[in-house]
Amino acid sequence: MGGVQARIEHALARLLPPAQVAPARLHDAMRYATLEGGKRVRPLLTFAAGELAAASHERLEVAAAAVELIHAYSLVHDDLPCMDNDVLRRGKPTVHVEYDQATALLVGDALQSLAFQLLAEHRLADDARVQLEMVKTLAVATGSRGMAGGQQIDLESTGQSPSLPELEFMHIHKTGALIRAAVRLGAACEDSLNESESTRLNRCAKAVGLAFQVVDDVLAHDASTATLGKTAGKDSRQGKATYVSAMGVARARGLAEELRADAHGALQAFGERARRLRELADFIVLRKF
Repeated sequence: MGGVQARIEHALARLLPPAQVAPARLHDAMRYATLEGGKRVRPLLTFAAGELAAASHERLEVAAAAVELIHAYSLVHDDLPCMDNDVLRRGKPTVHVEYDQATALLVGDALQSLAFQLLAEHRLADDARVQLEMVKTLAVATGSRGMAGGQQIDLESTGQSPSLPELEFMHIHKTGALIRAAVRLGAACEDSLNESESTRLNRCAKAVGLAFQVVDDVLAHDASTATLGKTAGKDSRQGKATYVSAMGVARARGLAEELRADAHGALQAFGERARRLRELADFIVLRKF
């Protein structure tokens, strides 16, 4: 994973606007929000799915960067005082603390725009219709039927006790949508999978996306701020609905293992081609940070 992470970091540094180009403060803040931090799980999934489909690394770099820019934008906006009001992210002050709220808002806007610019200006598929579908995939995952919609449900659920199906619906959108898009974009960079293979890949992505959130909730309950790189225990203090509050730590861990098994089952027919995806499913469930 380390080699791919380094490649992703280099691609992001190359594709983001240079800090010294006007408006310098905005560009500096965009780089601050995106570079030198995070596990890069979503772009790693893009690469893993793309390698399964035998896509070129040059295409995967751009698709992975677009996904990570969307993720970075979402974190900047989520941390704002009007949303989750957090002061720490990836072990350093959040963007609105390091710069200011107005700049943080513009950083999120600009990162989102840049993600779609990258998908439009680079050739990522041999068929233009496939590339257009890639743009749509990321747009749907980002908007009201994906990440933004899930965040709205999360805000409305604060102080409530949603059922497990309601909690799953929220996180299929808030967290899972972008993870599924990351996998789909990677595979689309070569577009070599048949319908049955695409269905299995989507099943894996859905399981991995939910598992990521379940483990996040467990870690937020168990781990320290220093380990997480963000404020520990904040969801509980704010009355946020989590898998731990809904089913307890032990059952949440069990659910994560069930989802990992489902992801492995979906990938079984791919054999060695899916090795990196299996390793990522294991990392997501077994991680400690």
